[in-house]
Amino acid sequence: MYELSQRRTQELLSHLQGMEIAVLGDVMLDRYFWGSVHRVSPEAPVPVVDIDNESYHLGGAANVATNLLGLGAKPLLCGVVGDDSSGRLLCDIMASSGMDPSSMVIEPSRPTTVKTRVIGNNQQIVRLDRESMQLS
Repeated sequence: MYELSQRRTQELLSHLQGMEIAVLGDVMLDRYFWGSVHRVSPEAPVPVVDIDNESYHLGGAANVATNLLGLGAKPLLCGVVGDDSSGRLLCDIMASSGMDPSSMVIEPSRPTTVKTRVIGNNQQIVRLDRESMQLS
């Protein structure tokens, strides 16, 4: 097995500075509901989460682009979003992160992929997915 030294790692990372890298893939919006659980629902045996906070992050290929940006590269993120509020939010987050959202394709016939996680007492309780599974 090849061992990567700290010196070699720093050398490789220094080459990323300003490098333009295309990232093509499934972009998604990661949505989190954070809260606490103190009781079980009387309607079904499921926890009731009292929401304290909600957050949004770039997911999928957009997360890869975010990581490259953090390493000093200039990612060009190419993907498809829907013509919906989630797609606009995803592009706004890209722009505020320093990425150019103009390379995103907006497709009115499909929803933006959103993965929603409900976290109660720091434990993921459920994940809700909204996405198009159709291939064009």
